[in-house]
Amino acid sequence: MAKRIFSLLAAMGVAFSAQPLMAGNALMPAGTSVAVAKSALTVTPEREWNRLSARPGRNSETWTLDGDDLNGVNFYSIETGRTLFREVSKKTKPLPRFSSTMLLTDIPALLENSYRIALGTTLFSMTSIDPVPFLGAKGVRFSYSFRKQMEDVLRHGEAVGAIVGGRLYLMTFDAPAILYFDRDVAGFRQIVTSARLENPAVPARR
Repeated sequence: MAKRIFSLLAAMGVAFSAQPLMAGNALMPAGTSVAVAKSALTVTPEREWNRLSARPGRNSETWTLDGDDLNGVNFYSIETGRTLFREVSKKTKPLPRFSSTMLLTDIPALLENSYRIALGTTLFSMTSIDPVPFLGAKGVRFSYSFRKQMEDVLRHGEAVGAIVGGRLYLMTFDAPAILYFDRDVAGFRQIVTSARLENPAVPARR
């Protein structure tokens, strides 16, 4: 079994030790409130995380412990008419866009359809969708599984989101089902619990 785990991870091209900070990345210290996704959303991690310089989209960012392929947390703060990710091909493969008129139950579908286009994911399934309070509002928590294009690695994911002041605030955690998801999902849940909106009336910084 261990040999199979290492073979799968090697096929993904990932390292087996903690990812060093690369140029432009930053260390998020434990116990410190940090604003994320160029927005009023703040979180306070209980342990150190790496914030990657590469962003999935305009108002988003990624944190990781060992590399975003192994335990990636994404934060999104999305206005009406915006996408979660940068467009792959706006003409031939347009990404779905968030609308403030969406229902909470539309948020999981927004993420799924975005993954299918941005990540080339054809094998994606929702495993649970539940209402939860988030950021002082009604929110939604959902779990999912997927495989990236040209990979044999099953990944599990968990996400929590809410629409506040017409803006979508969404946090997601993706990790290989083998080892990393079960090991690190508690860290993601702690970050979700710590999430606050310092001043939701203030427009997102560009």
